Amino acid sequence: MEAENLWCAFVLTLIAGLSTGIGSAIACMAKRTNTKLLSLALGFSAGVMIYISFIEIFPDARSSFIDRYGTFNGTLYTLFAFFGGMLLIGLIDKFIPTAENPHEMRSVESMENENQAKNFRKLYKMGMMTALAVGIHNFPEGIATFMSALKDPTLGIAIAIAISIHNIPEGIAVSVPIFYATGNRRKAFLLSFLSGFSEFVGALLAYLVLLPFLTADSFEIIFAALMAGVSGIMVYISLDELLPSAEEFGEHHLAIYGLTGGMGVMALSLLILG
Repeated sequence: MEAENLWCAFVLTLIAGLSTGIGSAIACMAKRTNTKLLSLALGFSAGVMIYISFIEIFPDARSSFIDRYGTFNGTLYTLFAFFGGMLLIGLIDKFIPTAENPHEMRSVESMENENQAKNFRKLYKMGMMTALAVGIHNFPEGIATFMSALKDPTLGIAIAIAISIHNIPEGIAVSVPIFYATGNRRKAFLLSFLSGFSEFVGALLAYLVLLPFLTADSFEIIFAALMAGVSGIMVYISLDELLPSAEEFGEHHLAIYGLTGGMGVMALSLLILG
């Protein structure tokens, strides 16, 4: 493992996580939400994640398993890891109450709604639980970015960009209730900005807990299992969060244009860099 790749993986994960600050800034400073741009961006992010997962990460993981265990068993183990990643992120979503889930979309305009404001004040009383929920939900995303960048910095950059875009509406979702609970835009921005730091903690957890087990003999297989799981996590995030949110913020066709654009950009990038 090269030290340069390690530092690159940590930096990319930190940037991706703290991009919640962009959404927080939008919530705290903007008067209106640019829904069309946000819809395109979320669709683009989904396109990048889905394309990378199915064209790059999953086939590489499957190839590693097949080399060790043969075609049938290798494919079977890859599928177990892929759907295991989906199951993990799905369970996390299931056990986070809807009102506290940062991926439940809110717009800047919702700050103007007094009835919602009262609900947000009640929500703030559960602030510690909400902070924990945000942290748990972002752990897998941090691990996904870190492990991808560790394997291939170019791939890591693409995933970091996609997750950064994904975190913008999350920053809005966290900022809005905190602002109404405290009346303090600066505090709302700071807490929302820092909530994304849990992705870096996920990367640190992967480094301290997972990597020590990657011996020379087991490295390729364990890494393949992790990457197959990462591809499942990213596909789930795209289908369950990004595309529905893109349609909620904008129009159906804008989300699809963004999705197609994201896939096209990644296809061209992989062709040029490959």
